Formats: sequence, C-alpha cells, structure tokens
Amino acid sequence: MKKNMGSADRIIRFVIAVIIGVLYFTGTISGTLGIILLVLAGVFLLTSFISFCPLYAPFGISTCTVKQK
Repeated sequence: MKKNMGSADRIIRFVIAVIIGVLYFTGTISGTLGIILLVLAGVFLLTSFISFCPLYAPFGISTCTVKQK
C-alpha cells in the first residue's frame, strides 16, 4: 500500500476518533448511533496509523506532501 495521507489528515482523523471515543464511553452518545460512530472512530484510528485511506485510492486523492528531488 502506498501512503496517501498527509500528517494533517492523520492528526485530524486521530483527534476525531478520540473525541468520539470519549463521548461514547462517557455515555453522551449511545445506542445504534453510538456503536456506528465507535466503529467509524476505529476505522479513523486504523487509517491514521497506517497512513492509507482506501476511499482515497479509487479517486486518486493524496494528501501527502510531494518530495522534492
């Protein structure tokens, strides 16, 4: 897998995942919506750690910085 996420994208996904996790475990969000958001937070954490977003690939999107030679 070629990396297609830049550092800003990774940080934003990580922060959103942490916020959703805190809201879920404090009971602010619950039920079906809470579970769906918790799964989404897990996907955000996974994609931020591996720096690859599968939804970016088919569209050719990359938020990585281009290395200058």
